[in-house]
Order: sequence, then structure tokens, then C-alpha cells
Amino acid sequence: MVPDDEDGGLMHADVLTAGIDGLDEALAAVDAFDDVLVAGLLRPQAAQSAALAELADAVAGSPLSARVAEAADKASAGAAGEDHFVALAAARTALLGSVHDALAARIAEALGRPAAEEPPAPAPGGEDHAANLLSAARTWLCDLARAGWRGLDHELAAGAAPVVSAMLRDPALRRQATLLDGFAAELAASCPGAALERVPVRRWADLWSRALLLTVPGVAGAPATAGATGRLLPLGVDLQEHATAVQAQVHAVLEPADGGPSRLVRASVSVPKPDTVVGAGLWQLLRPHMSLLAAVSEGRAMELDAMPVTAEGDLIWDDARARTGEPADALVTARVALPPAAAPPTAPLDRHPARIAVPVLLEGYDTEQDDSGLAFRIAGHRLAVDADRAPDAGPLTPEAVAGSGTCIALLRWDGGEFRVQPLAVEKLVRKKPVALHAGAWAGGTADKAGVRAEKAATTAVAVLRERAGKLLRT
Repeated sequence: MVPDDEDGGLMHADVLTAGIDGLDEALAAVDAFDDVLVAGLLRPQAAQSAALAELADAVAGSPLSARVAEAADKASAGAAGEDHFVALAAARTALLGSVHDALAARIAEALGRPAAEEPPAPAPGGEDHAANLLSAARTWLCDLARAGWRGLDHELAAGAAPVVSAMLRDPALRRQATLLDGFAAELAASCPGAALERVPVRRWADLWSRALLLTVPGVAGAPATAGATGRLLPLGVDLQEHATAVQAQVHAVLEPADGGPSRLVRASVSVPKPDTVVGAGLWQLLRPHMSLLAAVSEGRAMELDAMPVTAEGDLIWDDARARTGEPADALVTARVALPPAAAPPTAPLDRHPARIAVPVLLEGYDTEQDDSGLAFRIAGHRLAVDADRAPDAGPLTPEAVAGSGTCIALLRWDGGEFRVQPLAVEKLVRKKPVALHAGAWAGGTADKAGVRAEKAATTAVAVLRERAGKLLRT
């Protein structure tokens, strides 16, 4: 997004609020199918048969048409096999992929950027030797679909454990194993399904369909990589926390050394964590694994030398191939280097509305707060703000966002509308501009609250290590 020369708003901001033909219909078909999985397909009812027919109709003009129509008929009769469930999962994924593509095209139009190109096909996964494990995982997932989320019990949820255990021994299956393990743990924590007050319908359907498609041999092949050499200009950090894990994803602009066009890239690091480590203490777990976090904290660029990067723009970070460069202010990067940077393509299985996270620069807006939350008013158009997504592990607060005049954010789509997640803002403090970044404490901090959190984290980790050592010695 770029400033409007006439009124300081955002050029083409109206594009984001305009309707998209067919989007509501595609999502309605997905929602209908997701509701089918709540009750399960062991003994389908009339409403479930109608929802399955709606899914088949939604992909009637695609190459999936015949297979999905057959699968819908078999599932309606309670006679669906594994291939039929895979076809239904593929249809659901294709519909969400079409929604993703429509939203991505709308964003490209609003920003005046070219649409991303198609990614190359992944390299063969080499999973033939593990066909039995993939088949076992597929069987468990099909059993889930038959039982439905209301039919969950501990025995069914535990059925994934031996498959996950065997998969984890094979590095080529680590991706599928991690997804199955997390999904099974979430289901186990929700048993019995019949007693659930609220079922996370969309989330569990997302996990089920993705996991099922990843059991198809060859689908989860290794992404193609190339060497990236040039200057990396960080824009901000998106910190994602779970009770047992944390991930930091750095969004940046890569300026190739050979003078080629700049591009948007991401660099991520994930680590397990104890649930007692929270807030600024999270950086203590992440920091040793990626030197880029220190550069972000210090406001510096990184010089890369043949850093592996996928076609989708994900850097496979290796500290040996990076060194700290010159100072690089993220706001300057967003104003100068971000607009011409090309967006990376998205892999087919990653085409989901929830995966949209496009870095943008917002300026010249007014903030407003109402019952629906914080929003930016841009050239007369309202853009919702997810200020609560700013992590506690940094100085960026909802109050700072509300008082800002410039913002680096990730443009997302959630709840049927475009929203922004702030990564950094600039606000006036005593008539002087002050920048606040979500990742400002990534490399360390002198902030009192940050220092206290890091000290508490140090103590918690030391205690856990001591206890683990005692357990191993006994």
C-alpha cells in the first residue's frame, strides 16, 4: 500500500472492501462439508448428504468433478473408502485454494503489485519405502471422519500414537508426523467429543484435510531451493506462541547481489518450550538458533551468501551463510524497498485464506475504536486492526498502535474481511517520532519489564534442566 498523493490515504484502499464474485458461495460449500465432519459419516443423515452434494457441485467444473461426485455418493451411503475421503479433502482444499487466489489477486490490485507466479513442482518425496506408514495414517484419519468430532473418544485419539512414533524415526516423514502428533494431542485433550460445548469446526477440518492429503505419496516432496546472495532488509517479526512451542517469523526484503529484482522473503525459527516460559523470555529460547533476530533488534541488514531459499520465499536459515550488515531502519525499508519487491508464489497445499500475510506500509490514517475493536480509517475506508496479536515479548502494545500515524503490518484475511496485524508503528512522543517494533527485544533489551521476564525465563529453564538431569541419572 502506498500513500495517496491527494489526501494522504492509501491508493486503491477501496479495492479491499469491494466484494469478490463467488467467494461467499465457495466458503459456504466448505462450511457445509465441515459440519458433516462434526457428526461423522458412519451413519450419514439427509442434511449431511445435501452438504456432500453441495461440495461436489462446487467443484463440478474442475478436473476433480467425477471423483468428488463419486466420493460424495459413496459417503452419503456410508460406504466411503480411503480414496473417497482423499477426494473430499482435495475438493475442500481446492475450494479454499480458490478463495486464497482470489484474495491474493485482490491484494495485488490494491497494492499495485504484480500477481505472484506459479511455484515449481516439488521434488519427489521418496516416500515409497514408507507407504505402509502413510497408509496407516490415512486409515486413522478416515476413522476420524467416520466417527466425527462428536464421536471422539480416547481410544480413537490414541490410535495415531504408534503411527506417529514410527514416522518420527524417518526424517522424510517428519512433516506429516508433526502434524499428526499435534492434531492427535488436540483431539485427545478434547475427549469425549460428545461433551464438548464448542467444536472448533473449521480448525479441525483444516487439520484433517491437510493431514489426509499429506499421506498421498509424493505430495509432501521437498521444496525446490536455490542460493540467495545479497542484502536482507528486515521489516518485522511475527511471533507465534503455543503452550509447548514458539516460532519467530521474520518478514524481509531481499535485494540480490546480481542486481536482479528484489523479492519478499521469510525466515523462521521454531523451538519447543516449557509452558512456564512466556513474554520476553521466549527470545531466550529462539535467539541461539538464528542470528537474524539480533540484527532485527539492532535495526541492521544482513548480508547473505548462497543462503538456501525455496521458490515460495522461505529462507532455510544457516548462520554460517549470513553476517551482520549496515544499519537498516525498517520504516525506511518499508517506504523505499517494499513497494517494488515481488511477492513469492504459494505452494498448492498452502493456498488457504489463513496463510495470507502480506507486508504493507500504512501511513496517513486515523484510528478509531468501537465495539468491534480498533480500526484504521484510510481514505474513508475502514480497515480492522488485530492489535491484540502484538506479542507480550516486545514494546508494541495496542495502546501504541491506537496512537500511531505510521504502521508496518501484515495484511491478513480473517472473519470475512481484510485485517492488519501491526509489526511496527511510529508515533509522536513529546512531538518527536518514536518507532516501536514487535521484535525490538529479540536480541536483548534494557527495558525493565523485558529484563524481568528474561530473568524469570532463565530461572525456569535452569530448574527444568536440573530436573531433567536428575531424571536421566535415575
